[in-house]
Amino acid sequence: MLSAHQLSCQRGTKRLFQGLSFSLPSGHWIQVKGPNGAGKTSLLRILCGLSNPAQGEVLWQGQNTQSTRSAFNAELHYQGHGLALKEELSATENLQSGAALRGLSVSPQAVQAALSKVGLKGRSQLPVKVLSQGQKRRVALAGLVLSSAPLWILDEPFAALDVAAQSSLQGILDQHLAQGGLLVFTSHQAIELQAPGEDLDLGVFAA
Repeated sequence: MLSAHQLSCQRGTKRLFQGLSFSLPSGHWIQVKGPNGAGKTSLLRILCGLSNPAQGEVLWQGQNTQSTRSAFNAELHYQGHGLALKEELSATENLQSGAALRGLSVSPQAVQAALSKVGLKGRSQLPVKVLSQGQKRRVALAGLVLSSAPLWILDEPFAALDVAAQSSLQGILDQHLAQGGLLVFTSHQAIELQAPGEDLDLGVFAA
């Protein structure tokens, strides 16, 4: 359902990678790997449409994502390094506003269930600014629980999570894939997912 054809990425005068192609069917994952500066985050941003490739194209269900931007965005959940949380709002309010921006209608019960699932029961009404970095990450994880998007693209989702939260996230990802979802992610941690997938080493495509 997601494919890339002959992607090249240029940062300033430096070509980070070139000739990158892959095809990702439903229920499968790709973990993007490579040394610092190889272009992992740049590739994720290209796949999401936040950056343009120097060459090549990204296809979703056989359609170029640049020409079907609105439809593609409706089926995408992207989580970058920044968590996109509003510090003055509570975890509950952040999740409700985030869902609204994606055009989703979520019940208060669903929000509370998602927060409980990631270990934030009892902290749902606190302003995000008083939460630890790990707890803020858990709020973002609750957003995944609420997401109905088939394609998840996640940049270092395991960062700043303790062992319990990492295990919770791994379960969330396994469930998403088992339901036919697609996943592209980066991680410095060793991750073992139950669904079929593959590593994509950007070093192979270094310019």
